[in-house]
Amino acid sequence: MAWVHKQFPGNILGASNIFGREKCESYLLFSGETSLGDGFRTFLYFLGLAYCFIGLSAITARFFRSMENVVKHTRKVVEIDPRSNREIIRHEKVWNYTIADITLLAFGTSFPQISLAIIDSIQNLGSLYAGGLGPGTLVGSAAFDLFPIHAVCVVVPKAGELKKISDVGVWLVELFWSFWAYVWLYIILEVWTPNVITILEALLTVLQFGLLLIHAYAQDKQWPYLSLPLPRTERPEDWVPDEAASRKQDKIAGDECSELFQVGDTENGNIVDIFSIDSGDGSGPVYQSISGSEVAEPSNEHFQKNIILEDSHLLSLWKQQFVDAFMLESSESRKLDSIYLWVARIFWQLLLLPWRFLFAFVPPPHIAHGWIAFICSLIFISGIAYIVTKLTDLISCTSGINSYVIAFTALAAGTSWPDLVASKIAAERQTTADSAIANIICSNSVNIYMGLGIPWLIDTTYNFIAYREPLGVQNAEGLSFSLLVFFCTSICCIGVLVLRRLTLGAELGGPKIWARLTCVYFMSLWIIFVVLSSLKVSGVI
Repeated sequence: MAWVHKQFPGNILGASNIFGREKCESYLLFSGETSLGDGFRTFLYFLGLAYCFIGLSAITARFFRSMENVVKHTRKVVEIDPRSNREIIRHEKVWNYTIADITLLAFGTSFPQISLAIIDSIQNLGSLYAGGLGPGTLVGSAAFDLFPIHAVCVVVPKAGELKKISDVGVWLVELFWSFWAYVWLYIILEVWTPNVITILEALLTVLQFGLLLIHAYAQDKQWPYLSLPLPRTERPEDWVPDEAASRKQDKIAGDECSELFQVGDTENGNIVDIFSIDSGDGSGPVYQSISGSEVAEPSNEHFQKNIILEDSHLLSLWKQQFVDAFMLESSESRKLDSIYLWVARIFWQLLLLPWRFLFAFVPPPHIAHGWIAFICSLIFISGIAYIVTKLTDLISCTSGINSYVIAFTALAAGTSWPDLVASKIAAERQTTADSAIANIICSNSVNIYMGLGIPWLIDTTYNFIAYREPLGVQNAEGLSFSLLVFFCTSICCIGVLVLRRLTLGAELGGPKIWARLTCVYFMSLWIIFVVLSSLKVSGVI
């Protein structure tokens, strides 16, 4: 099948038909799979694909918690009051609100698609054609992000609650670069060098992600000549603010984490040590002062004792993760009157158990401000993406379905699950719609600039060194058609968001009837995209 893939890169289905649908000799776990019928094998591989998507949803929870800790990290800034000549110490956030949305949130939640595209490109090194799974998945993921995720976010707020974008200028900048990403992709596929990608095109694609960051930051900071002169309303101080009422019941064991820092004492000008402890009910930090004598002569034993306690606390949290992995949640409070519902819930928890145990190896998000957990989560996501590419190849092999169709439907929806979860949580917990919508728009930009740019840069560089040839694009005609359909439907989507802002005053929420109608409309746009793209790939249109 590898030879077939290289000889007929544009259409796996056509290659299968040429050989009379010969039996696929590839397998996933053991050679005995090849003795099973193709139909049964396809069914099993689809089940495996669905189970991988369940794993993605499980790791998303840990990924999101680690990302919150990264964004909440602050640094100490010491200033001198010019009037009193006293030291004033304040703590400001390390991450800029806008940059965090684009990099940590959008890039992180798009990492399944990006890792899948990179893996696909590496597997195709030595071929004159780029892998087909990556581009198909990324374009399909863009459609899933824009339509179904918007559809979910618009109905998430409580009935009558309105959530609008506070910084319209930043949103317009992000929207411009998102639309330009797909215009740029069409240019390099159909206009500049039709059906092939050069090193220069791949490099320019990656560099435009940096331009997006610079432009968005300039708009956020209101730099003259580089920003739009648009007013913005007050934004939440925290990226995802705590809500005491909603978190009392959801408080995850181990959220209490202490951090040592210093603040200024206004009475005597001295510097006092204070422990900031996240309160158990999520209502905010609780401060406990330490006497001046302890501060004046701090002993090494005092600090070593606190470091040991902190390390012991984090180790106990890590140990608890493994214990929790094997604990089945109680169903008594759920009022499951039916035995069938109770059995279904137990079955679902048992189904999740292997993933929960595996992801328990991810360190607690309190270590190193969440960075270790963040990186480990991305590594696990890459591993799942690798299995997904293998399963997709096998499904295409045993069923004869064009791999591009699988990519922009099943793979796009499954790998976009972290985007859906992140946007839904942001739409629920934030007071504005900025992060929820920014994640959707920026994820689309990240999909093109990084998700396609990096794999194409790898492949074009290899082909230039090895063959002095540019990189061909599988099913370039179908990809270009999908881009045109997506561009037209996305204009219809953004137009409705603008209309909601002008009439209701907000992009998300509002009266139930209008929220649900908007949801149905967005889902209809997605169905139109999927149907037209599938018909084009199948040769019907």
